[in-house]
Amino acid sequence: MYELYHWFDLLGVAVFAISGTLLAHEKNMDGFGVIVLAAVTAIGGGTLRDMLLDVPVFWVYDTSYFITILVTVFITIMWLNYKPNFPHYCLQLADALGIAFFAIMGAQKALELGVPAMTAVIMAVLTGCFGGVIRDVLAREVPMLLKGPLYAIACVVGAGLYILLVHLGTNPELAMWLGGIATLLVRLIAIRWNLGLYVFRYPS
Repeated sequence: MYELYHWFDLLGVAVFAISGTLLAHEKNMDGFGVIVLAAVTAIGGGTLRDMLLDVPVFWVYDTSYFITILVTVFITIMWLNYKPNFPHYCLQLADALGIAFFAIMGAQKALELGVPAMTAVIMAVLTGCFGGVIRDVLAREVPMLLKGPLYAIACVVGAGLYILLVHLGTNPELAMWLGGIATLLVRLIAIRWNLGLYVFRYPS
């Protein structure tokens, strides 16, 4: 089971590293800027989660996370140099995949430590969203968390489903997949139809 969790973590890191690299390309950053933006996107949310849960930060003693980031950045750079004009939805898709992986991993780790279900949902949101928040702040963008269609809500829905399935005795692997798919679908549907929790009457 640990191996499965580890691979989920690495997949989430890779997808978020792609997201950070795409935004760095959009902002015309140099090589160091690309690596920094990719790294903070990939490990920022998990780092905050582990600090709040008072456990060792997941990447400190495991270099596989940084190796994954560097390899992903290199491949993405090669792709962007070959095909520099990527549609903006590629960034949104990479970000949606990233939160789908990380939200469930955040909830799983929190439950493993015995925290209440509501706290596990909060940890899912932090894990899934705050790497992207740091990325957007560094790139001088309004964070997707604050304006993106159902960004945090997608994490809440997916993590809530995962936690419910675990409490009902569902196979943990199946619960993870279903929770991740639910997170991804909510986010993609919200992007497609621009759904959000709008409370003000904006002219547009």
